Amino acid sequence: MKRIYEAPAYGPQGACWWADTVPPMDWSALQGDATTGIAIIGGGFTGLSAALHLAQDGAEVTLLEAEHPGYGASGRNGGFCCLGGAKASARQLRGQVGAEGLRDWRHTEKAAIDTAARLIAENHIDVDRHSQGETLIAHSPRAFAKLRAEAPQIEQDYGVRPRLIEMEDMAAEGMGGPFFGALHTPLGFALNPRKYHAGLARAAQAAGATLHGHSPVTALRRNGKWQLTTPQGTLTADRVILATNGYSSEDLPDWLRARYLPVQSSVIVTEPISDRLQAAQGWTSAQMAYDSRVLLHYFRLMPDGRFLFGMRGGLTATPRASGRISQRIRSDFAAMFPQWRDVAISHEWSGLVCLMANLTPFVGEIPDHPGLYAGIGFHGNGVAMGSHTGLLLADMVLGHRPRARLPSAMSLIPGKFPLGKYRRSLLMPAYLAASLLDL
Repeated sequence: MKRIYEAPAYGPQGACWWADTVPPMDWSALQGDATTGIAIIGGGFTGLSAALHLAQDGAEVTLLEAEHPGYGASGRNGGFCCLGGAKASARQLRGQVGAEGLRDWRHTEKAAIDTAARLIAENHIDVDRHSQGETLIAHSPRAFAKLRAEAPQIEQDYGVRPRLIEMEDMAAEGMGGPFFGALHTPLGFALNPRKYHAGLARAAQAAGATLHGHSPVTALRRNGKWQLTTPQGTLTADRVILATNGYSSEDLPDWLRARYLPVQSSVIVTEPISDRLQAAQGWTSAQMAYDSRVLLHYFRLMPDGRFLFGMRGGLTATPRASGRISQRIRSDFAAMFPQWRDVAISHEWSGLVCLMANLTPFVGEIPDHPGLYAGIGFHGNGVAMGSHTGLLLADMVLGHRPRARLPSAMSLIPGKFPLGKYRRSLLMPAYLAASLLDL
């Protein structure tokens, strides 16, 4: 594999809280030569959703996961099933796909949440669901003024009525802290991503999909049919779905080179916080929340009283850089929740999200690669959008009448980032600029 970060960026999860909450699954490695109708590379939400929908439609499908089940972003994220999936602004989207394309994208954001909720309900998956929608918290008076101005647009875009929370009302909402108000949007929910992942895997297997772990694809070639090479076997398929997101490789296929940019994200989880300390801090809300910074923090109180707190990661994955980020996330946590500065941090880990040059996901057949499809680039919001993308890909690959509309924003052929394999250096000036905007 050809990847642009140091190996630790793709390494083991480390002390990931979610891994402690589910029994480990064991998908056997692909051994020897095998054939299938449809091969899927990547065993996260996108790959599993595609495998489940394909198998339910009677297709022969085999999924290859490079590591153990839940290894990548689907097993490491913050568990926010919410609106999002693109980083492009409304103005950018309107310029790229027009007003109708923008409306379709907003509809798809909502539809993605509905897809995840449907998969959970239909397959009876216990995901520790909580939070009634999402809450965006203003980190400055100027940020709250912007939220106030944007509230009517949310109602227009999504057909729901958002609720502004004034600064003086935050304490009554159980959201005490150095905040200046908030905007609540009643769409989405929080979940345990590993429980969701495990439930999707069980459902896909029950429907007839074959899942293999510890089977990284080291070569992908087409000679009439697609041939996927792994360390211990080969898989020949009529069609292939690429669902690797931030854990992609530059040469699988070569077309992917420089068209995506992995970005590190870091998460900490505390020991359970007592009711007394929750009251002392003034944060008792079960809402999933994030702040209005460009380099945002995302956080939520979980059902067992633990607190999850996440933020962007480092520009490199060296031990020194990882140490600096570890100090920074603790410092930011203590600044926002000072009454909890002495609460023990029981778990800490990092993972990769995936950016695209046009700041929108790509879902479709890869140009000049007949029978090779990709669903990639969810910009840190892959719980809902990755699940929905699996549905879109299943219908696309089988040529079925779509069960969900594919917005034109997701059909745009992604361009390439400048600087090729050195493109992550673009993040430094972007982070510096964002830091100034966040003041």
